[in-house]
Amino acid sequence: MTATTKNELQVLTPEQVQSYHERGYVLIDGAVSDAWLRRLQTASDEFVAESRTLKASNKKLDLDPAHTADDPRLRRLTSPVEHHPSFAEFTLQGPAAQIALDLLGSPARYHHSKLNYKWSGGGEAVEWHQDIQYWPHTDFTPLTIGVYLNDVDDKMGPMGIVPGSHTGELYNLYADDDSTWTGSIRTTDLPQINLDSAEYLTGPAGSITVHNCGCVHGSTPNNSGRVRPLLLQTYSAHDSYPLLGVGANGATGRASGMLIGGGDPARSLTVGGRTMPAAPDWSRGGYTTIFDVQQDPKENPTHLRT
Repeated sequence: MTATTKNELQVLTPEQVQSYHERGYVLIDGAVSDAWLRRLQTASDEFVAESRTLKASNKKLDLDPAHTADDPRLRRLTSPVEHHPSFAEFTLQGPAAQIALDLLGSPARYHHSKLNYKWSGGGEAVEWHQDIQYWPHTDFTPLTIGVYLNDVDDKMGPMGIVPGSHTGELYNLYADDDSTWTGSIRTTDLPQINLDSAEYLTGPAGSITVHNCGCVHGSTPNNSGRVRPLLLQTYSAHDSYPLLGVGANGATGRASGMLIGGGDPARSLTVGGRTMPAAPDWSRGGYTTIFDVQQDPKENPTHLRT
C-alpha cells in the first residue's frame, strides 16, 4: 500500500469524506470485495469453531453465558489483528487501512481492533454511548471502521448513530452516583439527545461503517435467527496519542500505535490548544537516562535511538 494525502483518495469519494466530517459517520454499501469478504468470514468461522472447545471466556474469546459446544454463542473476539493474518492484513494494509488514510491523511495511527458477534436470538444490546471516554486521546480524530460480515437488516440490531453528535457534548458514562462505570449515557441525559434522528446502518455483507469517536451510538438486541458479526478497527491521526493510565489504552495489543501509510512519527503534539515538540516513542526500548541523552552525540550516539 502506498502513502496518500487527503487529496489522493484511494477508496472513498470526496462526497463520502465530506459526509463523514459533517455528520460524524458514513456508510459505504459493498465496500469490501467478495474475495476479501470470504477471507474475513473464513477467519471468523475458525474462532467460532475454537469457541466450541471452551467452557468459559478467556482473554481472546468472550462467551455469552448461554454458550455451549453444541450451540456456540460468542460475544467478542478481542484484538483479531493479533490472532489471524487475514485480519492483520485487512486492518493494517488492506481496505480498512486505506479508508482510514482517506479520512485521516497519511500516515494514520492504528489503535485497536475487535470482532463483535451479536449472536442471533437476542444477542445483547449496546446502550447509547460515545467511544472516546473508553480510550481518551489527545484529540478527537479517532474513528472506528466497521465491516458487516453478514447481511444486516433492521431485525439484527444494527448500529444507530445520532447525526452531528460528534461535535456535541461529551457525556458522563458513570452511574448517576458517579460510583460505577456503566459505559452508557445516563438516562437523565438521554432527553438532551435527539435520539429520534438516529440513523440505523443496515446493509449487505461487505458494507463498511465509519463513525467518529464522539458520535452518540448504540444498538438494539439481535432478535433475528442470524448472527451479526461486525469487525471493528480504530485509527487516529498520526499526531494523535492515546492517554495511558485511563480506560482501555493500556490493553490494545502489540500493533497498537503502528503508523499506516508510510512517513515518520509526528515530532509534536497538541494538548489543551498548546503545541509542543515531543520525545520519540521509547515504549519499546531505546531510552537510557537523561544523562546519556544530554551528552554530545558525537561522543555518545546512543541517545539518537528511537
